[in-house]
Amino acid sequence: MTKTNSAYEDCTMTTPSDIDKDRLQTAEVVLPVTDLKTEMPFFLNDLGFRLDTIFPADDPAVAVISGHGLRLRLDRDADVPPGLIRLNTADLAHPRTLTSPNGNRVALCDADPAMVIPETRHSFMVRRLADSDAWVIGRAGMRYRDLITDRLGGSIIASHIRIPDGGPVPDMVHYHTVGFQLIFCYRGWVRLVYEDQGAPFILNAGDCVIQPPQIRHRVLEASDNVEVIELGVPAEHITTIDHEMELPNTTVNPERDWDGTRFVHHREAEATWTPWRMPGWVARDTGIGKGTQGVAGVTVAKPEAGISPVWTSHDTDILFTFVKEGSLTLEAETDGPHTHDLVAGDAFVLPPFLKTRYTNASPDCELIEATLPADFTTQIHD
Repeated sequence: MTKTNSAYEDCTMTTPSDIDKDRLQTAEVVLPVTDLKTEMPFFLNDLGFRLDTIFPADDPAVAVISGHGLRLRLDRDADVPPGLIRLNTADLAHPRTLTSPNGNRVALCDADPAMVIPETRHSFMVRRLADSDAWVIGRAGMRYRDLITDRLGGSIIASHIRIPDGGPVPDMVHYHTVGFQLIFCYRGWVRLVYEDQGAPFILNAGDCVIQPPQIRHRVLEASDNVEVIELGVPAEHITTIDHEMELPNTTVNPERDWDGTRFVHHREAEATWTPWRMPGWVARDTGIGKGTQGVAGVTVAKPEAGISPVWTSHDTDILFTFVKEGSLTLEAETDGPHTHDLVAGDAFVLPPFLKTRYTNASPDCELIEATLPADFTTQIHD
């Protein structure tokens, strides 16, 4: 019969409030073993762990080993299932999983996997705010609404994010492993701080920033009911907490380059409106195309009075649009519904070469358009 070590029994009377965290000293992951003599060589000789403690001397039942940032307790009396240890390995040619003599598994994984941006799976999509009752609570208590449900095959994620209660935001210094990331303040304001960009600043409604790959940053404070639009490429990317860096940091270098991308802070109050790619519309360019060296472009467009709608198409890979203000009708030559009446908070994706036109735009209509890449051709059709 397997003996049960009382130290591993559930204690339902214990709650986190009962624990004095200041008295905690070390942590160990418990792995069950049936025979230390066969298990220890696997971890010590094959995987490079070191032996720290072992007892009792006459018939060892417990060995504590450490290595690679991990402390393991190999315990003959532990009534727990076999465990899985992940060892992140540099320059790993072939990820694989090893099984110890006593049934514990060790997965050898790439310590620095390459970022993969899946090939875009194009689709025409309309996402209405009125149809979106599922707001998911995500990181730092923020509420997320998915704006591209199929994520175009994993190539991009677009989120409408809300923070309902103003005040300090429980965020930490962190960074993202991304190819492109946009933060556009839609409603309210948010106070942010970025690595090498100086003191914290306010991102007001209508302003936006791009977060270059791995730039450290932190959300500090938000107004009541702040809303932002966030785009990320690829859709699934890693967020890493930096426990060492404090922001703002002492270096100020606005021109710093992160993998070909510079930090860009676009302010609506300083913008210049010029003719847009769509006849009868004007737009303010955010400078993101230049900051990313053409990886992505972001503009805000609005109609001029007395425009005559025309049919157009584009040849860029991804074209995403969010209705920032007002309303309009989107007409598309698709197999499904051809006409889509849109209002502020709605979003849509137009695949390459699809013929569309914007009609019935209200005088206050404004669109946020993001394209990847930034440079592309708009075809006007008779």
